[in-house]
Amino acid sequence: MRFLFLFLGTYGVCTALYFFYLTWSKGGAYFPDFITHLVAVQTEAVLAALGYEPRVLADPQLPMMRVLLYGKHVAYINEGCNAVSVMILFASFIIAFAQKLKKTTLYILAGLALIYVTNILRIVILSIALYTYPENSSFFHDIVFPGIIYGLVFLLWLFWVRNISKAIHE
Repeated sequence: MRFLFLFLGTYGVCTALYFFYLTWSKGGAYFPDFITHLVAVQTEAVLAALGYEPRVLADPQLPMMRVLLYGKHVAYINEGCNAVSVMILFASFIIAFAQKLKKTTLYILAGLALIYVTNILRIVILSIALYTYPENSSFFHDIVFPGIIYGLVFLLWLFWVRNISKAIHE
């Protein structure tokens, strides 16, 4: 019962705060919102560092950023691509199984950083894959690359729960 209360409570509060953030950020200096914009800019920087010729542009009709490689549109980055919803899910689960405050906080921060970096790399690799193999776009976008981010979260959860069970039995 404690787990459900903590998980659902944390998830509900964080999701509500994120919804307010998205509402507040509409029409702001960063399009479509600061976090999504940052993810797009960092994706562009990583692609450039890997030797590609990327360009990330705001879409004129949709609240998304367009990713172009060598002038060819390969992907969109929208609010759902910034991994914040996944981070909320991750943190809610960890809080539901919370241990000592310092240990739990450090694990959440490290996990969020790892999820964020993995998400940028996921979008970079997805962009390259979509440029190279456009005929497989549905497979890459709908199956492979969501599996990467959710697989990572699952492994982080598994590590946390196994770590907790060891601490409880010691």
